[in-house]
Amino acid sequence: MCDLSHHHDDFGFIVDVPEIRVLIDETRRLSREIRDHARRVEALRPAFSRLLAADGWLPDEFARPDTQSGMGGGIGQYALYRDEAGELCLFSLVVPAGSSTPVHDHLAWGLVGVYRGAQLDTTYARLDDGRDETKATLQVSGQQTVSGGDFYTLLPPDGDIHYVKTVSEGPSVSIHLLANDTGCVLRHKYDPDAGTVVAFRSRYSNVACPPD
Repeated sequence: MCDLSHHHDDFGFIVDVPEIRVLIDETRRLSREIRDHARRVEALRPAFSRLLAADGWLPDEFARPDTQSGMGGGIGQYALYRDEAGELCLFSLVVPAGSSTPVHDHLAWGLVGVYRGAQLDTTYARLDDGRDETKATLQVSGQQTVSGGDFYTLLPPDGDIHYVKTVSEGPSVSIHLLANDTGCVLRHKYDPDAGTVVAFRSRYSNVACPPD
């Protein structure tokens, strides 16, 4: 059952359906049992794949663009589950046709997959040492087209800086399982051409972040 009556400061299952509960329970179990991030993410692949393959669990309210988005470009970022400790979240990201996210990082391990539509994912390698928090030298390290049911892993620093562009006729909807409260943590936007970095919070379209 989906509960759309949550207050802005709620945590836990914002969309409470069996498909999400199964994934979160498996993530918690593997987080207790496997300390190595790479091994844990690999072990999570079957459960995450099942969520992407299941139909009908994502409400329409969390699969539409958002003109007021903190990401810009009509991009909607909808929290589906949030751990109050800030150690785990699940959210949908809706990118309108032809739109792109900023180049950004995540600062957490996790899994990202496309539920509807298709995205072009462009990943960057950082070439500088990161000592200057306002500057970064980036180089494209890879591109891939990710379609419905496809997914990839995040294991910072490898692959953590990227942007996605919707290449399907309609909006793309991707599902993100990450080991932080991604919409609320302070992370970074990059301008590869200018070599600049800006701290930002992308925020969620459906719930507010806790006060600082």
